[in-house]
Amino acid sequence: MSLVKPRIPSGFPEYLPAEQIEFNRLVNIVRRVYEEYGFSPIDTPDLELSEVLLTKSGGETEQQIYRFIKGSNDLTMRFDLTVPLARYVAQHESELIFPFRRYHIGKVHRGERAQAGRFREFYQCDIDVIGSNSVAVDAEMPIVINKIFEQFDIGEFTVHINNRKILNGFFEFLGLSNISKDVLRIVDKIDKISANSFTEELEQLGLSADQITRLREFININGSKDVILNKLEKMSLDCKSDQFKQGVKEIGLVVKTIRDFGLSDSRFMIDLRIARGLDYYTGTVYETTLNNHPEIGSICSGGRYDNLASHYTKKYLPGVGVSIGLSRLFYKLCEIGAIKSTRFSSAEVVVMPIGSGQITASVKIAEKLRSIGINTILYTEENNIRKKLKYADKMGLEWVVLIGEDELLTEEVMLKNMLTGESIRIKSVELDSFLLDKLKK
Repeated sequence: MSLVKPRIPSGFPEYLPAEQIEFNRLVNIVRRVYEEYGFSPIDTPDLELSEVLLTKSGGETEQQIYRFIKGSNDLTMRFDLTVPLARYVAQHESELIFPFRRYHIGKVHRGERAQAGRFREFYQCDIDVIGSNSVAVDAEMPIVINKIFEQFDIGEFTVHINNRKILNGFFEFLGLSNISKDVLRIVDKIDKISANSFTEELEQLGLSADQITRLREFININGSKDVILNKLEKMSLDCKSDQFKQGVKEIGLVVKTIRDFGLSDSRFMIDLRIARGLDYYTGTVYETTLNNHPEIGSICSGGRYDNLASHYTKKYLPGVGVSIGLSRLFYKLCEIGAIKSTRFSSAEVVVMPIGSGQITASVKIAEKLRSIGINTILYTEENNIRKKLKYADKMGLEWVVLIGEDELLTEEVMLKNMLTGESIRIKSVELDSFLLDKLKK
């Protein structure tokens, strides 16, 4: 019988244990922070009814989906967590408490071309507050983002903030309202294309040289937040667009509230180039980048929308949310060396009987360590000491507890630190407190 070559489809990542441990660590940080801020967990099916999931999608989305016909059911795998949220909120509207603060960490699927750092199956980590127009909620999003990435410990980062009303109002001022969506999509990719390509694409839309120059000058306004706000406020005096004036007012309030929350000014900035290409954003928009690795692009993005579930309910449901594309971020962080996967096990300690006569005592010690919150492996393979320690080293474990005949007689254990090579002998009754202190439990 011929063997089948073990393999997986392109674009569907899987990790070895050392990588999975690090990935799970990031997931746990995200979950913990989301819950600290009072977001409630939900999950939705991987498969949704196509007529429900695709009600608001366009041609590009439908080209990237995984769709199945099973009997009389036309099913589609979720391609993001936002559309399922809209369906979820509309379906359970009478059972939810608004403003509804939800988080969702789960896999989504897109049938796009697989390439380095771009996957067909990947994790997203979303939060949204539905049913609130409060500017404090808009300001809270960068606070949550900041706390997560500080705990990721991946270097300096900046949350870029803009408001879609400012952009759309400026387009209106330039006489571009009828093609504002197309202009917005070009602005959204300004950092991904050359200056010449930016100009050419705008020219293809029919913009004059003067309109292009004024647009380029506007989105490149820079300086401190206060400098930019002052420039925008002066422009709003001459601009006849009410939308522009409202956007300037909103972003000023968001900046003030973020500062009131105590976030350092170095952590966020106003960036008029941030557009977020999705049509449903109507107010504040966010993108987050790593200061030392701008080539990675946005690592967390989102914004405010007026009516999330308009295709499913007549109830007005404004909201705001952000999403971390964790699979892509994890891939990039590993690629640049910001994350190093060194542990092959979730255990912190391994207990090793020297011979079969010490197994019973070793079992009791291992169970005691587990009972006080120390993840512990019991290694009972009958190998020599050298092989036992080699196993611990390969697993990336810091502490080895060795129990032999002498240790049983003296009610002691031998401890070896695999990082320093140091060996010490202590009383068995002191083992718990010793390891708790060393592992900072």
